[in-house]
Amino acid sequence: MQIPVKISTHNFKAFIWHAAFLALAQSFMDVDTVIPAMLVEAGGNAFHIGLMTAILMGGSSFTQLFFAPFISNRPYKKGILLTGINARVLALLSLGLILFYLSGQHSGIILYLIFALISLFALGGAFANIAYVDIIGKSINAEKRKRFFSLRQIIIGVAVLISAFAAKQIIASRAFPVNYAYTFLIGGVLLLTASGGFWNIKEHVSSHMKISSLTDFFRVMKTEIKQNEKLIYFLGFINTQGIAISFLPFVVLYAKTMFNAGSADTGNFLFNKIIGVVLVSVFVLIFSGKIKYKYMLITNVILSVLLASLVLFINDLVAIRYLFIIGGIIFSLYNISMNGVLLEVSGNENRALYAGFAGAGNILPAVFPLLGGWLIQKIGFATFFGLFIVIVISSLYFIRKMNCQK
Repeated sequence: MQIPVKISTHNFKAFIWHAAFLALAQSFMDVDTVIPAMLVEAGGNAFHIGLMTAILMGGSSFTQLFFAPFISNRPYKKGILLTGINARVLALLSLGLILFYLSGQHSGIILYLIFALISLFALGGAFANIAYVDIIGKSINAEKRKRFFSLRQIIIGVAVLISAFAAKQIIASRAFPVNYAYTFLIGGVLLLTASGGFWNIKEHVSSHMKISSLTDFFRVMKTEIKQNEKLIYFLGFINTQGIAISFLPFVVLYAKTMFNAGSADTGNFLFNKIIGVVLVSVFVLIFSGKIKYKYMLITNVILSVLLASLVLFINDLVAIRYLFIIGGIIFSLYNISMNGVLLEVSGNENRALYAGFAGAGNILPAVFPLLGGWLIQKIGFATFFGLFIVIVISSLYFIRKMNCQK
């Protein structure tokens, strides 16, 4: 169904508003650098990093499986979207306040509260993401979507460069836990401002999909797999290449373990990651009408293998910092292509359902960080990095089978 141009343009601007302020907030709550570094300084180890990464990356997506039946039954999903983002705001503000008022002698309590709030932050994001994918597919005309995703990434890149510099200064200028308390409070306020874009959305098209239970959800999923060959390969793709965006927290752990990286280094990791995000976002924006998702995915495989290989051969902390540029490129490429591919393999009526299917497909990204934390503690980093490379390379099979045309 074609969306009226006026409404499509209005929603385009609303989503860009959200993207801009989310970008400003991003550096203050970065899940690849800031949160894992904070966790290590709070007394966390490899297991805690693995658990945190599992919750934030794969685990949050996996829970979409349980949210999807409920969300799919709602004809309009703006309220669900706002509920999810407000839960994330609450988690960030609470985490900032807790870090302000609990001193180092309560480190055990801090760890428990950190994981509780990280879980709320992740679940809020998973809850909101299903509604986000559904609404954006019904709110912006198809011919403008790739431009939207690429423009969103360039805005994110530029805005995060600004906020990354501020976050870097705050983290380096204060001692733990006050430095991280400031970052999370600022991030919460900016995320609250970003939600204004969602309040302004005009949800033009309603959904009529009805899912009665989780069992019914799996029945529909089985039917969709039979009718849509690309779906099974899509699930295989996110199970393999999906672990790529959970890799950087382990690079942070590696730097802190092997080179005793400090708070100032965390700021540099973050800043370099954002440089990578900006570089690839500019490239995709310029060539959005020419480059296919398939080639973006293949490039991500090559870069992921390169990143994991280089970590083990670098024995200098300064050089480690520059690997985060590659990490930023991987992160950005995956997010642009993942959303675009999901829109390509689904339709307007079943898009929220497919977002739930994507959650069901995130089994390996949910388990892999936990396995990684265990492997690092028992055997070391080299085995973990090697396993990562093997799994990412296997995603090439699914990318070829999906054969994305856009």
